[in-house]
Amino acid sequence: MKRFVGVDLGWYGKPTGLASLEFNQAERLRINALDRLEGSDEVLEWIQHQDPVMVAVDAPLVIPNPAGIRDAERGLNADFRRFHAGCHAANLGRPFASRVLAFSRRLEALGYQHGVEFHARNEGRYQIEVHPHSATIGLFHLPRIVKYKRGLRADRARELGRLRRLMTDHLPRLSPPLDVELPVIPRTGPLKPVEDRIDAVLCAYVAAHWWFWGKARNRVYGSVDGGYIVTPA
Repeated sequence: MKRFVGVDLGWYGKPTGLASLEFNQAERLRINALDRLEGSDEVLEWIQHQDPVMVAVDAPLVIPNPAGIRDAERGLNADFRRFHAGCHAANLGRPFASRVLAFSRRLEALGYQHGVEFHARNEGRYQIEVHPHSATIGLFHLPRIVKYKRGLRADRARELGRLRRLMTDHLPRLSPPLDVELPVIPRTGPLKPVEDRIDAVLCAYVAAHWWFWGKARNRVYGSVDGGYIVTPA
């Protein structure tokens, strides 16, 4: 049974959202597991237990440049900035660089090679870097991203609820379809635990979409040597 894991990685050591999707007998995706863990050892053990064919990580996995911006970010920003979906620069001078690169290397040691030149439905195990904001534009055809990351709690909760509705309304009708049940947005208290899990589901769906369609319905910005980002076209 093919499984796909999404990792909303804690770039600075904060908790990581995790989601595992799998195909059922009707060839529809369903959520197999959702979690939120803190340590890299726990996260990697969780991924190994799921035994996915594709791991999609919301974090830079290849960073060769000492400073500046990667070609992957430059290309994605040129296409998605008008949707407010640009991404931050990644370079070896950023404080998160050592952590995210170590995570990618540990995935590689477990057999997950970078899936840049992946052909749809290939056998093997792969890891890819993804960008949830650009994925929402490609999958849901939005004029602007859903702005649930910053601002007052009430505004963030409203926008996170909007993202949740977009996912539950649209993903069951896409190809491959995902029958999705997401955590409820809490009326009070912190939003981050729910946000991390929802982001992880979105990452996992991009992993499945990349495995299912390859470059026919996805685009790769950058390269495996210079750093890359996979996003639905």
